[in-house]
Amino acid sequence: MRPLARARRVVRWLLVAGLAWGAGTTFIERRRLRAPLPQGAPAARELGAATLKADLFALASPDMEGRAVGTPGGRKARAYVARRFAEIGLEPLGGGFVRPFRFVHTSIKALWRRDRPYRLAFDDAANVVGLVPGSAPDGRLLVVSSHYDHLGIRKGVLYPGADDDASGVAAMLALAAWTKAHPLHHGVLFVAFDAEELGLRGSQALLAEPGFPLKRIDVDLSLDMLSRPEGGGLVVAGTAPYPRFRPLVEAAARQASIPVRLGHDRPLWRSGRVDDWTTGSDHGSFAAAGVPFLYLGVEDHDDYHEPTDTPDRISPDYQAGVAEFALTLLKELDRI
Repeated sequence: MRPLARARRVVRWLLVAGLAWGAGTTFIERRRLRAPLPQGAPAARELGAATLKADLFALASPDMEGRAVGTPGGRKARAYVARRFAEIGLEPLGGGFVRPFRFVHTSIKALWRRDRPYRLAFDDAANVVGLVPGSAPDGRLLVVSSHYDHLGIRKGVLYPGADDDASGVAAMLALAAWTKAHPLHHGVLFVAFDAEELGLRGSQALLAEPGFPLKRIDVDLSLDMLSRPEGGGLVVAGTAPYPRFRPLVEAAARQASIPVRLGHDRPLWRSGRVDDWTTGSDHGSFAAAGVPFLYLGVEDHDDYHEPTDTPDRISPDYQAGVAEFALTLLKELDRI
């Protein structure tokens, strides 16, 4: 056989093998995603559904103007979260709950669109951080995080960001109130990140200057998009790279009132065409810094990053069910 013909045959074989591998891994990963974890009797609800709904509606209200970074609406949302931290009784790190940071955003889209600059400096970004101390003498921490920023107003159109991520911030606030009333063994650091939508900037800023050794953090429980069951509902990502967390997630799922699935946490060669969410929200910054994560989120839906992501499209009962599962999972994580 001539060398050129042999090379073509090898290329064809590799192409067929690659397509078969991709189809097989995609099938296996989709089947994994379709299978919810076993459920038992739901645990008694411990969070205030009315407060969950009130926080979500407040953050997604027109008054917040879509919560874009560096805008009056973003500052209003920041002040709202800081005020809620104070009402709950969280402890600030350092001088207060608000931790400012700066960054420069580079917009690749500006190369072909003329409605934005290529580089834009943000001097008024800030995370909101509060602590509930634990009883552990070594000062170990769990982090519960969400992001309060969204897309703002674009060409006169409001993007409310109810599911993305007012839902996660509302759940975080509910977990903060419960933890304040029932302190855990670990300390729990509650963080509302800014500038997630511009490249996880808030989480990167916190991890660059946390104010304490990162080795104190056992895990980041990341909450982003929790309130829409379309497309299969809630997914927990993180048990594939961190299998020691799987029994804890399974234990929490047995007490959940909503279906819980695992997935979106394997690399391309193992998941085929199923998205890997490892860098999909602020937990990606923790993973890059060597801090384990578990991410709670729903599948993308028709209202994702659209003006139609409004609070009236959210089921309060589903939102409450996801928040209760997050609380049960937090308790399980406190056991590690």
